[in-house]
Amino acid sequence: MQRMRDASYFIHPVHEWQRRYEALRASFVERLPARVVAERFGYSVSYVNLLRHQFRHGKIDFSEPVPEGRRGRRRVTAEVRRKIVAWRERRLSAGEIAELLSEEGVEISVRTVERVLAEEGFSRLPRRTRLKIGLTVKGAEVPPRAEPVRVADLDGFRASSPGAGVFLFAPFLARFGVDKIVRAAGLPGTKAISARHYFLSFLALKLLGTERYAHVAEHGFDPGLGLFAGLNVLPKCTALSSYSYSLDEVHLMRLQQAFVKQAARLGLYDASVINLDFHTVPHYGDESVLEKHWAGARGRVMKGALTLLAQDAASKLILYTAADIQRDEANEQVLAFLSFWKRVRRGVRPMMIFDSRFTTYAHLSQLNAQGVRFITLRRRGKRLEEHAGKLQDWRRITIPHAKRKHPHPMVHESRVALRGYDGEVRQIIVRGNGHERPAFIITNDFETPVELIVGHYARRWRVENGIAEAVDFFHLNSLSSPILVKVHFDVVMTMIADTLYSQLAQKLRGFEHCDAPKLYRHFVRGAATVEVRGGEVTVTYPRKAHNPILRAVPWHRLPQTLPGLDGARLTLRFQ
Repeated sequence: MQRMRDASYFIHPVHEWQRRYEALRASFVERLPARVVAERFGYSVSYVNLLRHQFRHGKIDFSEPVPEGRRGRRRVTAEVRRKIVAWRERRLSAGEIAELLSEEGVEISVRTVERVLAEEGFSRLPRRTRLKIGLTVKGAEVPPRAEPVRVADLDGFRASSPGAGVFLFAPFLARFGVDKIVRAAGLPGTKAISARHYFLSFLALKLLGTERYAHVAEHGFDPGLGLFAGLNVLPKCTALSSYSYSLDEVHLMRLQQAFVKQAARLGLYDASVINLDFHTVPHYGDESVLEKHWAGARGRVMKGALTLLAQDAASKLILYTAADIQRDEANEQVLAFLSFWKRVRRGVRPMMIFDSRFTTYAHLSQLNAQGVRFITLRRRGKRLEEHAGKLQDWRRITIPHAKRKHPHPMVHESRVALRGYDGEVRQIIVRGNGHERPAFIITNDFETPVELIVGHYARRWRVENGIAEAVDFFHLNSLSSPILVKVHFDVVMTMIADTLYSQLAQKLRGFEHCDAPKLYRHFVRGAATVEVRGGEVTVTYPRKAHNPILRAVPWHRLPQTLPGLDGARLTLRFQ
């Protein structure tokens, strides 16, 4: 006998849709608190609040209650069943399968898809967050996780890469031997990504002039950049930051030592004259760690990381860097560079040029004792200037520099003794050089003609120009991490990127002396098509005004391999 329906049918509903309906009715009509509704219908308070939210926003519809039980099941055709099985084998969820079927005009519910999958023997997929699926909370896509790729698995790959200009540097990287440099530096890797992949990922961002490593998300969907580094995509910001923290000063010194050694073997440095200068990288980190230094780019004293840059005067290439320098360690840096240079180029003793506050007279004496020539300025005072004003035997010289505004200054030569310096130095007082006050040049080189001594020091501004370029294009001042080791890592990567730009410039007819910003603007910036077929990577650049210059480069005389992709063959085409 069928049980008579009474008030219990509404107070204790059997069907789930009716249970939700009565809970919402009690909440909105009877105005019962969420706690009371939850206790009456067996829900949690948070679920009652969720039902209220969904009902207010039209996400629950009771106009046609869903049939329950086996009688309400939708019949699924064999063709639809085959599609559901095929999509599940590709690890798609029931919701994603239902959306794909809806796009094909087959409207079935997610529950029906789950039932078919259960009948076919598939277990439920582990619960995934929207981030793991590839969507953020607002529905924006996120790049996949970076992982190494092999050229054999990429056959048929074709994509447009906004940052494909980095492939222009691949032949020069192959000449340097990236694997050999990374091994010599002992750079660490992770289980997922090797040290070589991380190195090339950082370098790709530097070559594109990316302002901060935190902006790597702008390149997160560029498969070409990932291919350049031997990955599917570049690592995310957190991975790059974590990796940079794992590098200490030993790793960084070995890295630049291995790179400079290889560059010296390729004959990139003249090494007869080296300019040295300090630069303060403005940094907003821990007050207890960072000191205040003079920041020339800002024109004031501010908290920052004091760095040292050494530049080959002839090629204008940076060949040594140091960072995390404390104020009481600054005077020792000239000897630290000399120690580094002896390890890199034994038997080659260049002339060092730096300003008056770079080191002390006592350290100049140590350089002289080791047979190292130097040119610097003497710290002038009022008494010294008054003495220079009384001198009579001045002579006019001509500085061999075509573009100099004041090529004919007046000079006075003498030998002087300095406090803390063993012996005498050669002093050259210069007037008529565009400054109101005379300059007092001192050197331990008594043989080189005075015209060359003055000319060498006058061209010391080249290292300042190199620093300005590093600040402008390579964004040396745009650091956000308070870890000072990362400052040095950024400076080392700047040195490597600057060298690669110089190598590219030497191959571009008419652009041999251009700086990195101009080369990037005319040749590197822009998208290209990257294609992989038969183990060969082909990069096709669209028609541009400067493509004839790129076509004229003898690429066949350079290594035609891609270091990041296990030495896969690389072909560059210019339409």
